[in-house]
Amino acid sequence: MIEVQKLTKYYDDFCAVNNISLTIRKGEILGLLGPNGAGKTTTLRMLTGYFKPSAGSINIKGLSMPEDALKIKSLIGYLPESAPLYHNMLVYDYLDYVAKIKGITDKEQRYDRFLQLSDLCGLSGIMAKPIANLSKGLKQRVGLAHAMMTDPDILILDEPTSGLDPNQIMEIREIIRTIGREKTIIFSSHILSEAEATCDRIVIINKGRIAADDTTVNLKQSAAQNAVIRLSVKGAADEEIQTLLKGIDDSLEVSAIAPIEKGVSSVEIRSATNQDFRSDIYLKIKQTDWILVQMTKESQALEKIFRELTREDA
Repeated sequence: MIEVQKLTKYYDDFCAVNNISLTIRKGEILGLLGPNGAGKTTTLRMLTGYFKPSAGSINIKGLSMPEDALKIKSLIGYLPESAPLYHNMLVYDYLDYVAKIKGITDKEQRYDRFLQLSDLCGLSGIMAKPIANLSKGLKQRVGLAHAMMTDPDILILDEPTSGLDPNQIMEIREIIRTIGREKTIIFSSHILSEAEATCDRIVIINKGRIAADDTTVNLKQSAAQNAVIRLSVKGAADEEIQTLLKGIDDSLEVSAIAPIEKGVSSVEIRSATNQDFRSDIYLKIKQTDWILVQMTKESQALEKIFRELTREDA
Protein backbone atom coordinates (compact mmCIF):
# COMPACT_ATOMS: atom_id res chain seq x y z
CA MET A 1 0.00 0.00 0.00
CA ILE A 2 2.76 2.48 0.97
CA GLU A 3 6.46 2.36 0.02
CA VAL A 4 8.83 4.96 1.48
CA GLN A 5 12.49 5.00 0.48
CA LYS A 6 15.26 7.11 2.08
CA LEU A 7 12.83 9.84 3.12
CA THR A 8 14.62 12.95 4.44
CA LYS A 9 13.43 16.39 5.52
CA TYR A 10 15.56 19.41 6.42
CA TYR A 11 14.43 22.67 8.00
CA ASP A 12 17.32 24.92 6.99
CA ASP A 13 20.31 23.10 8.56
CA PHE A 14 18.25 20.93 10.93
CA CYS A 15 17.50 17.35 9.82
CA ALA A 16 14.05 16.47 11.19
CA VAL A 17 13.72 13.15 9.29
CA ASN A 18 16.86 11.28 8.32
CA ASN A 19 16.84 8.60 5.61
CA ILE A 20 13.70 6.69 6.64
CA SER A 21 12.54 3.64 4.64
CA LEU A 22 9.22 1.88 5.29
CA THR A 23 6.86 -0.59 3.65
CA ILE A 24 3.28 -0.57 4.94
CA ARG A 25 0.89 -3.32 3.85
CA LYS A 26 -2.80 -3.07 3.07
CA GLY A 27 -4.96 -3.57 6.15
CA GLU A 28 -2.10 -2.94 8.56
CA ILE A 29 -2.37 -0.74 11.66
CA LEU A 30 1.05 0.81 12.13
CA GLY A 31 2.05 2.82 15.18
CA LEU A 32 4.70 5.48 14.65
CA LEU A 33 6.20 6.11 18.08
CA GLY A 34 8.82 8.42 19.44
CA PRO A 35 9.43 11.21 21.94
CA ASN A 36 8.34 14.77 21.23
CA GLY A 37 10.45 16.22 18.42
CA ALA A 38 11.49 12.82 17.06
CA GLY A 39 10.14 13.54 13.55
CA LYS A 40 6.77 11.77 13.72
CA THR A 41 4.56 14.66 12.60
CA THR A 42 6.98 15.70 9.86
CA THR A 43 6.95 12.13 8.51
CA LEU A 44 3.14 12.03 8.48
CA ARG A 45 2.91 15.42 6.77
CA MET A 46 5.24 14.23 4.01
CA LEU A 47 3.08 11.11 3.54
CA THR A 48 -0.01 13.31 3.11
CA GLY A 49 1.73 15.63 0.65
CA TYR A 50 1.54 18.60 3.02
CA PHE A 51 5.35 18.79 3.21
CA LYS A 52 7.70 18.20 0.30
CA PRO A 53 10.62 15.87 1.20
CA SER A 54 14.18 17.19 0.93
CA ALA A 55 15.14 13.77 -0.48
CA GLY A 56 13.70 10.28 -0.93
CA SER A 57 10.55 8.87 -2.51
CA ILE A 58 6.94 8.14 -1.49
CA ASN A 59 4.80 5.68 -3.47
CA ILE A 60 1.19 4.96 -2.51
CA LYS A 61 -0.83 2.33 -4.41
CA GLY A 62 1.55 2.67 -7.34
CA LEU A 63 1.28 6.46 -7.40
CA SER A 64 4.25 8.73 -6.78
CA MET A 65 4.46 11.82 -4.59
CA PRO A 66 4.53 14.68 -5.56
CA GLU A 67 3.78 13.91 -9.23
CA ASP A 68 0.43 12.26 -8.38
CA ALA A 69 -0.22 14.30 -5.22
CA LEU A 70 -3.90 15.05 -5.95
CA LYS A 71 -4.75 11.41 -6.67
CA ILE A 72 -2.85 10.28 -3.57
CA LYS A 73 -4.64 12.81 -1.36
CA SER A 74 -7.98 11.42 -2.53
CA LEU A 75 -6.93 8.04 -1.06
CA ILE A 76 -5.98 9.47 2.36
CA GLY A 77 -7.96 10.65 5.36
CA TYR A 78 -5.84 12.81 7.67
CA LEU A 79 -6.51 13.85 11.27
CA PRO A 80 -3.89 16.28 12.66
CA GLU A 81 -3.16 16.37 16.41
CA SER A 82 -5.47 19.38 16.77
CA ALA A 83 -8.58 18.59 14.73
CA PRO A 84 -9.24 21.54 12.33
CA LEU A 85 -12.86 22.15 13.30
CA TYR A 86 -15.08 25.24 12.98
CA HIS A 87 -16.26 25.65 16.57
CA ASN A 88 -19.12 28.01 15.71
CA MET A 89 -20.85 25.36 13.56
CA LEU A 90 -23.17 22.53 14.55
CA VAL A 91 -21.71 19.05 14.07
CA TYR A 92 -24.21 18.21 11.31
CA ASP A 93 -23.60 21.49 9.47
CA TYR A 94 -19.84 21.04 9.71
CA LEU A 95 -19.95 17.48 8.31
CA ASP A 96 -22.33 18.64 5.57
CA TYR A 97 -19.87 21.40 4.68
CA VAL A 98 -16.95 18.92 4.61
CA ALA A 99 -18.93 16.45 2.45
CA LYS A 100 -19.72 19.12 -0.15
CA ILE A 101 -16.06 20.21 -0.29
CA LYS A 102 -15.05 16.59 -0.83
CA GLY A 103 -17.44 16.22 -3.76
CA ILE A 104 -20.44 14.45 -2.22
CA THR A 105 -23.06 16.60 -3.93
CA ASP A 106 -26.11 14.33 -3.65
CA LYS A 107 -28.11 15.19 -0.50
CA GLU A 108 -29.35 11.63 0.10
CA GLN A 109 -25.84 10.26 -0.35
CA ARG A 110 -24.52 12.75 2.20
CA TYR A 111 -27.26 11.84 4.68
CA ASP A 112 -26.54 8.11 4.30
CA ARG A 113 -22.85 8.75 4.86
CA PHE A 114 -23.61 10.81 8.00
CA LEU A 115 -25.61 7.88 9.40
CA GLN A 116 -22.70 5.51 8.78
CA LEU A 117 -20.17 7.86 10.35
CA SER A 118 -22.45 8.63 13.28
CA ASP A 119 -22.62 4.92 14.08
CA LEU A 120 -18.91 4.27 13.45
CA CYS A 121 -17.56 7.32 15.35
CA GLY A 122 -20.19 7.49 18.07
CA LEU A 123 -21.75 10.81 17.06
CA SER A 124 -25.41 10.00 17.70
CA GLY A 125 -26.93 12.53 20.08
CA ILE A 126 -24.46 15.33 19.27
CA MET A 127 -25.19 16.04 15.59
CA ALA A 128 -27.29 19.10 16.53
CA LYS A 129 -24.79 20.44 19.09
CA PRO A 130 -22.29 23.27 18.52
CA ILE A 131 -18.74 21.94 18.17
CA ALA A 132 -17.55 24.52 20.73
CA ASN A 133 -19.66 22.82 23.41
CA LEU A 134 -18.14 19.36 22.89
CA SER A 135 -15.49 17.71 25.04
CA LYS A 136 -12.07 17.12 23.48
CA GLY A 137 -12.89 13.43 23.04
CA LEU A 138 -16.06 14.22 21.08
CA LYS A 139 -14.20 16.80 19.00
CA GLN A 140 -11.68 14.10 18.09
CA ARG A 141 -14.57 11.89 16.97
CA VAL A 142 -15.90 14.68 14.75
CA GLY A 143 -12.39 15.11 13.32
CA LEU A 144 -12.23 11.36 12.68
CA ALA A 145 -15.58 11.52 10.87
CA HIS A 146 -14.14 14.36 8.76
CA ALA A 147 -11.10 12.21 7.87
CA MET A 148 -13.38 9.25 7.04
CA MET A 149 -15.90 11.20 4.98
CA THR A 150 -14.97 9.81 1.54
CA ASP A 151 -14.22 6.30 2.87
CA PRO A 152 -10.45 6.58 2.12
CA ASP A 153 -8.17 3.56 1.76
CA ILE A 154 -5.60 5.04 4.17
CA LEU A 155 -6.07 6.85 7.48
CA ILE A 156 -3.25 8.94 8.95
CA LEU A 157 -3.86 10.02 12.55
CA ASP A 158 -1.43 12.28 14.41
CA GLU A 159 -1.64 11.53 18.17
CA PRO A 160 -5.43 10.91 18.06
CA THR A 161 -5.70 10.29 21.83
CA SER A 162 -3.55 13.22 23.00
CA GLY A 163 -5.12 15.02 25.97
CA LEU A 164 -8.01 12.56 26.34
CA ASP A 165 -9.11 10.93 29.59
CA PRO A 166 -8.80 7.11 29.99
CA ASN A 167 -12.42 6.44 28.98
CA GLN A 168 -12.10 8.57 25.85
CA ILE A 169 -8.80 6.86 24.98
CA MET A 170 -10.46 3.44 25.17
CA GLU A 171 -13.31 4.64 22.94
CA ILE A 172 -10.94 6.06 20.27
CA ARG A 173 -8.87 2.83 20.42
CA GLU A 174 -11.99 0.77 19.73
CA ILE A 175 -12.93 2.99 16.77
CA ILE A 176 -9.42 2.64 15.31
CA ARG A 177 -9.50 -1.16 15.70
CA THR A 178 -12.92 -1.31 14.02
CA ILE A 179 -11.79 0.87 11.10
CA GLY A 180 -8.53 -1.08 10.86
CA ARG A 181 -10.36 -4.22 9.75
CA GLU A 182 -10.77 -2.65 6.32
CA LYS A 183 -8.30 0.27 6.14
CA THR A 184 -4.57 0.86 6.31
CA ILE A 185 -3.97 3.03 9.36
CA ILE A 186 -0.88 4.93 10.49
CA PHE A 187 -1.05 6.78 13.77
CA SER A 188 1.59 8.50 15.82
CA SER A 189 2.00 8.53 19.58
CA HIS A 190 4.66 8.92 22.25
CA ILE A 191 2.93 6.35 24.50
CA LEU A 192 4.04 2.79 23.81
CA SER A 193 1.14 1.14 25.65
CA GLU A 194 -1.21 3.01 23.31
CA ALA A 195 0.31 1.40 20.24
CA GLU A 196 0.66 -1.97 21.97
CA ALA A 197 -3.11 -2.08 22.56
CA THR A 198 -4.01 -1.10 19.00
CA CYS A 199 -1.29 -1.83 16.44
CA ASP A 200 -0.17 -4.81 14.38
CA ARG A 201 3.27 -3.24 14.00
CA ILE A 202 5.34 -0.61 15.75
CA VAL A 203 7.98 1.71 14.31
CA ILE A 204 9.98 3.63 16.91
CA ILE A 205 11.61 6.80 15.61
CA ASN A 206 14.24 8.83 17.45
CA LYS A 207 16.05 11.97 16.25
CA GLY A 208 14.64 11.48 12.76
CA ARG A 209 15.85 7.88 12.39
CA ILE A 210 14.13 4.51 12.77
CA ALA A 211 15.29 2.88 16.01
CA ALA A 212 13.03 -0.21 15.78
CA ASP A 213 10.55 -1.68 13.30
CA ASP A 214 8.76 -4.91 14.15
CA THR A 215 5.42 -6.51 14.93
CA THR A 216 3.95 -6.00 18.36
CA VAL A 217 4.29 -9.75 19.00
CA ASN A 218 8.00 -9.78 18.16
CA LEU A 219 8.70 -6.75 20.33
CA LYS A 220 6.96 -8.48 23.24
CA GLN A 221 9.07 -11.59 22.65
CA SER A 222 12.16 -9.41 22.59
CA ALA A 223 11.14 -7.99 25.95
CA ALA A 224 10.60 -11.49 27.35
CA GLN A 225 14.06 -12.59 26.22
CA ASN A 226 15.56 -9.83 28.32
CA ALA A 227 13.85 -11.05 31.50
CA VAL A 228 15.74 -10.53 34.75
CA ILE A 229 15.71 -12.96 37.70
CA ARG A 230 16.38 -11.44 41.11
CA LEU A 231 17.52 -13.78 43.86
CA SER A 232 17.99 -13.22 47.60
CA VAL A 233 19.76 -15.83 49.77
CA LYS A 234 20.69 -16.00 53.44
CA GLY A 235 23.84 -17.82 54.52
CA ALA A 236 26.05 -17.16 51.49
CA ALA A 237 28.25 -14.37 50.18
CA ASP A 238 27.59 -12.71 46.84
CA GLU A 239 30.68 -14.32 45.33
CA GLU A 240 29.58 -17.81 46.42
CA ILE A 241 26.16 -17.36 44.82
CA GLN A 242 27.68 -16.09 41.58
CA THR A 243 30.09 -19.05 41.40
CA LEU A 244 27.28 -21.56 42.00
CA LEU A 245 24.86 -20.09 39.45
CA LYS A 246 27.37 -19.52 36.65
CA GLY A 247 27.68 -23.29 36.39
CA ILE A 248 24.04 -23.64 35.28
CA ASP A 249 24.40 -22.14 31.78
CA ASP A 250 27.04 -20.22 29.85
CA SER A 251 24.51 -17.53 28.84
CA LEU A 252 23.83 -16.44 32.42
CA GLU A 253 25.25 -13.17 33.69
CA VAL A 254 25.17 -12.93 37.49
CA SER A 255 25.87 -9.67 39.32
CA ALA A 256 25.46 -8.48 42.91
CA ILE A 257 22.73 -5.97 43.76
CA ALA A 258 21.66 -4.17 46.93
CA PRO A 259 20.35 -6.68 49.50
CA ILE A 260 16.69 -6.59 50.56
CA GLU A 261 17.68 -6.81 54.25
CA LYS A 262 20.72 -7.14 56.49
CA GLY A 263 22.40 -10.55 56.38
CA VAL A 264 20.90 -11.39 52.99
CA SER A 265 22.88 -11.51 49.75
CA SER A 266 21.10 -10.54 46.53
CA VAL A 267 22.04 -11.05 42.89
CA GLU A 268 20.57 -10.23 39.49
CA ILE A 269 20.61 -12.91 36.80
CA ARG A 270 20.30 -12.10 33.10
CA SER A 271 20.18 -14.45 30.12
CA ALA A 272 20.36 -13.82 26.37
CA THR A 273 17.93 -16.72 25.76
CA ASN A 274 14.21 -17.01 26.40
CA GLN A 275 14.68 -19.98 28.75
CA ASP A 276 13.33 -19.74 32.30
CA PHE A 277 16.13 -20.88 34.65
CA ARG A 278 14.24 -20.56 37.93
CA SER A 279 13.81 -24.33 38.40
CA ASP A 280 17.54 -24.92 37.79
CA ILE A 281 18.43 -22.14 40.23
CA TYR A 282 16.12 -23.55 42.88
CA LEU A 283 17.58 -27.06 42.54
CA LYS A 284 21.14 -25.72 42.82
CA ILE A 285 20.37 -23.80 46.00
CA LYS A 286 18.46 -26.76 47.44
CA GLN A 287 21.73 -28.75 47.39
CA THR A 288 23.30 -26.21 49.78
CA ASP A 289 22.50 -25.20 53.35
CA TRP A 290 21.53 -21.69 52.23
CA ILE A 291 18.05 -20.25 52.79
CA LEU A 292 16.22 -19.01 49.70
CA VAL A 293 14.52 -15.81 50.82
CA GLN A 294 13.17 -14.54 47.50
CA MET A 295 13.24 -15.26 43.75
CA THR A 296 11.37 -13.17 41.18
CA LYS A 297 11.31 -12.91 37.39
CA GLU A 298 10.73 -9.49 35.88
CA SER A 299 10.17 -9.18 32.13
CA GLN A 300 11.52 -6.05 30.52
CA ALA A 301 8.48 -3.94 29.75
CA LEU A 302 8.00 -2.53 26.26
CA GLU A 303 8.08 0.92 27.84
CA LYS A 304 11.65 0.19 28.98
CA ILE A 305 12.65 -0.81 25.44
CA PHE A 306 11.15 2.45 24.21
CA ARG A 307 13.10 4.45 26.78
CA GLU A 308 16.36 2.71 25.93
CA LEU A 309 15.92 3.30 22.19
CA THR A 310 15.00 6.95 22.58
CA ARG A 311 17.36 8.10 25.32
CA GLU A 312 19.66 11.02 24.55
CA ASP A 313 22.76 8.93 23.85
CA ALA A 314 20.94 6.21 21.88
